Amino acid sequence: MFKNIKLLFIAIIQSIFFMSNVNAANLENTLYIDLKDGRVVIEMLPEVAPKHVERIKTLARQKFYDGIVFHRVIDGFMVQTGDPAGTGMGGSKLNDLKAEFSNQPHLRGAVSMARAQSPNSANSQFFIVTKDSNFLDGQYTVWGKVVSGMEFVDKIKKGNPANNGSVSDPDKMLKVRVASDLK
Repeated sequence: MFKNIKLLFIAIIQSIFFMSNVNAANLENTLYIDLKDGRVVIEMLPEVAPKHVERIKTLARQKFYDGIVFHRVIDGFMVQTGDPAGTGMGGSKLNDLKAEFSNQPHLRGAVSMARAQSPNSANSQFFIVTKDSNFLDGQYTVWGKVVSGMEFVDKIKKGNPANNGSVSDPDKMLKVRVASDLK
């Protein structure tokens, strides 16, 4: 019994140490999205899409995303946001980004940039995949993955399937912050 308690104690200490080191090391590449139902935590992937991660951080630090709606939500596929007009046709005043396609798969929880027909037209809109969608692989820039809070993403108000997921009276991102900026 003493051996089991000792092993449990060691596991707890290692877990606390590991979690504090991971959090401290990755706060600059962690994004918090606060929704009405809770916080979504995204691990950003600068080694995969450095320009896109930098864009998301820039916009989050400008508080650009605060209050922006999820204008397109297709049940069993994805939730899309990032257009200040809420129509899916707008973006930030920054220049569009060149695609940074990679071998990162569009599995449930992947966070990827939305774009127009041109691969180099991503700006501020992004989507979170709610169901594995590998048909998107290599066509959209994956810049992050949800590490906690997918249950809150799943609660985002769904759109009309007959209208390409357009949402009436949509849910919104209350606040979006880079974790390292929080005190």
